[in-house]
Amino acid sequence: MKCVLMNKNTEVLLVEYNTNFGIFDRMYEIINIDYAPLLLKNYYEEEKDELVLLNRLTEWFKGRGIPSWRDKLDLLLHRLNIETADELLDKAFGLSLSDQYWLKPYDNDLKYDDVNFFDNDFDYAEFLEASLSLNSTMITKEASLKTPNNTTDGMLKKAWIIEGDTRYLLKGGYKNEILQPFNEVLASEICKRLGFKHVEYSLDTYKDTVVSKCPCFITKDTELVTGYQIRNHMQRHNNYEDYEDYIKVLENHGIKNAREQMENMYILDFLIMNEDRHLNNFGIIRDVNTLKWLSVAPIFDNGMALNVDYYSEGEVAISNHGRLFYEVKPFDEIIKVVKDFSRIESTKLNDLPEWFDKLLHQYQSITKMSDKRIQLLCVLLNRQINKLKDLIEKSV
Repeated sequence: MKCVLMNKNTEVLLVEYNTNFGIFDRMYEIINIDYAPLLLKNYYEEEKDELVLLNRLTEWFKGRGIPSWRDKLDLLLHRLNIETADELLDKAFGLSLSDQYWLKPYDNDLKYDDVNFFDNDFDYAEFLEASLSLNSTMITKEASLKTPNNTTDGMLKKAWIIEGDTRYLLKGGYKNEILQPFNEVLASEICKRLGFKHVEYSLDTYKDTVVSKCPCFITKDTELVTGYQIRNHMQRHNNYEDYEDYIKVLENHGIKNAREQMENMYILDFLIMNEDRHLNNFGIIRDVNTLKWLSVAPIFDNGMALNVDYYSEGEVAISNHGRLFYEVKPFDEIIKVVKDFSRIESTKLNDLPEWFDKLLHQYQSITKMSDKRIQLLCVLLNRQINKLKDLIEKSV
C-alpha cells in the first residue's frame, strides 16, 4: 500500500507499507523530515541512509501497537478475534491520542479533521469489555477496532473511553495485583498537595474491578516526546551524567524550570517508591505545528509503586530500588539528584497516610485487601514521608 506518513496535516514521508508483513519496504520520497517523529529525524540526520530510515520507520510503527508483554494479551486478541496485535495498527490509520502521526493512503482525499480521535468519536465499549472484563467472551466486530485503543503502550490492561468531550484512559492492575490504580491516585494527591504539575488520576469501577482513570493530556496540536526519543542519540554514561545531559537538552530547547520539574518527579518517586520510572513514561510536550518544545510533560504513570511485586501476607519485603535513566539504584541514591528541597512544604503530607488508609478501606469490599496489608502500606508511606522531612531539614 502506497501511503504518506502524516504529522497532522503535514506530509512527512511517501512510502510503501506491506500490509502482509507489517513493514515499510520502499521509500518513494522524503518530503519533510523535520516533522517526522524526533526519533526518526535524528536517525536520518545521523545516518543519511534511506534504507536505515525505512527499517527504523518499521520499528517505530510497530512500537505504536500494543506490546507483546501486555498483561493477558492472548486473551485480549482472542476476544477481538485477531491473531496478532500488529493487525490493529491497520484498522485506524495508526492514529494515537499521544501524538498526531497517521498513515494516509496515497491519492486519498482524507483529511486529519476527518479521522483524528481528538475531534471524532470512536467505539470503545467492545474493546473496554475485551480488555478489562474478567469473564467476557465477546467477539467484536471490525468496526469497533477503529479506535485509539489500538495504539496503547505498556503492560497494564487499559482502554480509552469518551465522557462528554473528554477522552479518559482506564487502567487496571497487573495480573492479580490490584494496588496500581490506588498508587496512581495517591501520586495525584501528593502532587496536588506539593504543587507538582501532574496528570490527575481518579478511581472508577468497571464490572467489579477497580481502575484508575485519567484525562488525555495531549491535544490535537501537541505530542508527547518521550525521554527515550530525546536521549536515544545522546552519549550514554550509565550514571548521573545521563540525567544532567537530559536537563541541558531541555534547557537548550527553551523548557522553563526543567530541572525543578524533573526533581519533582523524583521526589514523588521517592515518596511512593515508584520502581518503574523508565524512559517512556516521562518526556516533553511539543507543538506539532511549530515543532516548538513547550514544557516538561506532566507527571504520569506512577502505578508500579509501594513494592507491589514484593508483598506477601505477613510482611512487605522492600526492594528500595528505582530507576534513574539507565540505572537501577536505591531510592536514597536517586533522590540525590534533587538540588533544592526548600520549596517542598512537607507539612502538607502530614495526614497523607491516614488519607490513603481511608481510600484503601473505601474499596475493600471489591479489592478484598486485608486490613494488615493496608496498615503495612500506610506504615511504609509514612516512613518515606519522614525520610523526606529529614532530607529537607538537612538541606536547610
